[in-house]
Formats: sequence, structure tokens, C-alpha cells
Amino acid sequence: MNTDRLDAVIVGAGFGGMGAAIQLNRLGYDDIVILDREDDLGGTWHVNRYPGLTVDVPSTTYSYWFEPNPYWSRLYAPGAELKQYADHVAEKYGLRRYMRFNTTVDGARWDEDSQTWLVSLSGGETLRTRFLILATGYLCQPKTPDIPGIEDFGGTVLHAQEWDDAYSLEGKKAAIIGTGSTGVQLIPKLAEDVDELTVYQRTPIWVMPKFDVAFGPAAQRLFARFPVTQRLLRMSSDLFMDLMVTIAMWKFRQFRPVNSAAARIGALHRFLAIRDKGLRRKLTPNYDFGCKRPTLSNTYYRTFTKPHVHLETAGIERIEPDGIVGRDGTKRVIDTLVLATGFDVWESNLPAIPVIGREGRDLGKWWRENRFQAYEGMTVPLFPNMLTQASPYAWVGMSWFDTVEYQMRHMNRLLGELQRRGAETFEVTEEANARFLDRMLTLLDDSVFHLGDCVNSRSYWFNSSGEAPLFRPTSIRQAVKEQDRFPLSDYAIA
Repeated sequence: MNTDRLDAVIVGAGFGGMGAAIQLNRLGYDDIVILDREDDLGGTWHVNRYPGLTVDVPSTTYSYWFEPNPYWSRLYAPGAELKQYADHVAEKYGLRRYMRFNTTVDGARWDEDSQTWLVSLSGGETLRTRFLILATGYLCQPKTPDIPGIEDFGGTVLHAQEWDDAYSLEGKKAAIIGTGSTGVQLIPKLAEDVDELTVYQRTPIWVMPKFDVAFGPAAQRLFARFPVTQRLLRMSSDLFMDLMVTIAMWKFRQFRPVNSAAARIGALHRFLAIRDKGLRRKLTPNYDFGCKRPTLSNTYYRTFTKPHVHLETAGIERIEPDGIVGRDGTKRVIDTLVLATGFDVWESNLPAIPVIGREGRDLGKWWRENRFQAYEGMTVPLFPNMLTQASPYAWVGMSWFDTVEYQMRHMNRLLGELQRRGAETFEVTEEANARFLDRMLTLLDDSVFHLGDCVNSRSYWFNSSGEAPLFRPTSIRQAVKEQDRFPLSDYAIA
């Protein structure tokens, strides 16, 4: 065991973990370790490299407010530029010196005697730290579908999150399982290369038109020389995204017509791309807009009108060594299987590692037995000096950066109070946590999750109990303001 006490251990070297490290530095903490199981930083933007990868939130909004990037090539930047942005942030703020890659965390346990966290690594090492910050993200545990015969497939299997750039799709007969956000980006690219493509769809997704523009050299020079111009653009994209999410999802009771209008835009987008009524019907969601993460594309629907692209919606009976057999008996012979089946958010990711707090409380077990909950989406009773970013009621807006930055404000106020008092520990009280949970549940009563028709959405936003505790059902503006106003008495500080 390393007997030296660190200031903080951060689990995860994505944008969340980097934001937490930047905030700790601002507060004067420098003895920090950032652990990541991958071989480089960037989180999902390092792991994901599949063809067609882009952001589905305007790049002006999908970035740190305090670190604007004037060099985005487009309003919706390709994934490689997000990885470059992550590298830039790490370099500018000196974060690589804290990072340890290819390091798997087995678990963490609060040690009452020393008032520290003991973080166990897979190699046998144990780190002792004052603060523990879980920054593993919501989408970090890829999910393989439980389909009979999938292990016996004799061709090539490509996982969207483990893409093999060396593998050529040219001339292949391919199938893809999954039509979520990843599938919507990937399917048009696959169709450009393969001889035949079969898309297996379980649940249609709401696909909206993508109003994308390129930022040429002149625009980039303007943004770099006069940052206020990009700030104004960001304010516009921030306001639009926040307003749409708040009105269409959280204020569904009061603004149901706005939600319906969004659905009509999606329907018109589908109609203009596909004239075949039968095909269009198969691609039409049978749940309300907002129940499942929508996405943007101007090419997805048109791809299905190509003669070598086939849509299967009957479901999969089994996978054989040379193809896929549908529940309707149809068999498609393929040589390449692409899996775009998303992530396991609930069973193995909340939390992503075993965490044991005071009195032996197991965080994962406690969440599953007592509802998913976290005060301000960050702290949990009986888990002193622990902050968790991808947690219940944390995700605000549609840009992960909005969540990270409101949490940085919370860290600033909470840890600043610790320093002011010369205290060693903080722990949210049971009463404050219960009050916050009750408020979130009350706000959700007005949401599309409770009042809309979400039965057929099969959305990862819902857990096995039918609850939707990932999102903080408020506007971004409200979430940010509350970090400057939450009662410090909500914490036991000692």
C-alpha cells in the first residue's frame, strides 16, 4: 500500500475528470492522481473512433465555457476534433502529469480510522486519498446483446466502441444491430462501402434535421481574434438547447404543444426523405418525443432508400456462423457483424466500481434497494469526501459540459468552505439528500417521462423500475444558480 495520503484520486480521464482536476488546482490541491483503464485521455472521445462519429450537440455548446475552441471545423464537429480538444485542455492546464493510464480500479473503501479513502488497483496497489471523485461517465460500459449464437458467428464482429480501422468494409455483406445515436451516425457510412447492408432495428429513434455549417479559415480567425463573436454564437446555441430540453421534456405538462411540434418536425423530415409508406412506418417511433434520446442526421433516412440497404424489424431469433435468422424466419447471409448496441448504464455502471462508505454501506446495493439518489447529483449520505459526477439527477441539459461545469461550481463552494473552516471532511446529511430527492421527483411529475407515452421507447434513460433518475429536471441556468445558493448546513463538515 502507498501510505502517503493524496489530496484526491479521480477515476476517469475524460472531460469530467479533467474538469474536476482543474477545479481542484484552482483550490490549491496539487497532489492528485487521475486513473483511467484506457491508454490515453479523452474518455468516450478516445474510445470511440467509428466512421461518421460526430457530436450531436453544437460544438459551441459542447465544450468548456472557460476554454472556448475557435478552431472547430463545423458547428457539429467530428469526433477526432473532440479528442484533439481534450489533448489541448490537458496540455494547457498541465493535467497529464496527474494521469495514470492502463490502470483498472477494483474498488474504493472509506477507512474510518484514518478518515481517508482506500482505492484498490487491479495490480494489487492501494492508494490512500482524502477525496475520491468518480468521473467514469454514464456511457463507459459497452453492452453486448444477449442473442443466441452470437459467440458462434464465423465472420468479423466490429464493436462500435472498439472499431478496427484496419478492417476494410469494401465489398462486404454486413449487418448492424442497433439504431440509437451511434447507429444513426454509423449506418450511412457503412452503406457507402459495403455491397449489402442489413439494419436490425428494435426501436425506431426520433431523427431530426441537422442544421450544420462549416467554419472555414476566415470564421476560425474571426473567433480566435475576437472571442466575443464565438461567445455570442455559443450563447445562442446554449439558449436554444436549454430552452428546448426544458420546455419539451421537463415542462411537458405546460408545453405539450411544443413537444408535439418537435414530433411533427421529425415526421416531416422522415416524409421528405422516404416516400415508401411501409418503410416510413417502420422507421416511425411509437412513443413521444423526448422519451428516448433523439438525434440529428440529414442522411440516415435517405440511406434506407438505397437498393442494397435492408431494414429488418421482426427481431432476431438467432445468429448462425454465416448469418442472422429473424423471428419471421428470414435469414440474411453476412460476413461482417457490427454491434451498435449502446452501453449498460444501470447494472454495471452506477457506480462503475464497487464503493463502500461508512458503516459498510455499499453504494450500488444501496441505490438499487433505496432508489437512485444523490444530493445535487454529486454527494451521497455515508460517503464522506466523495463526489460522483455521472450519478442520479446529475445530467443537466444535453451537453455533458453543462453538467461538469455546474459540478465544478459545487466543488468550489463546498471545498472552499472546508478550507475556510480548516475542516477535514464533508458529508451530506440524510435530511438534505431526502429533501433534494423529493424535489426532483416532484419536478419529474411535469415531465414527458411521467406524462408522455414512453412505454415503447426502451430508453436507457429508464431503469428496471421504470424510473428516470439520470437527469436533473431543471434548466441549466437554474442548476448553475443553485450551486451558489445551496445551504452549507446541508453538509456535516468536521
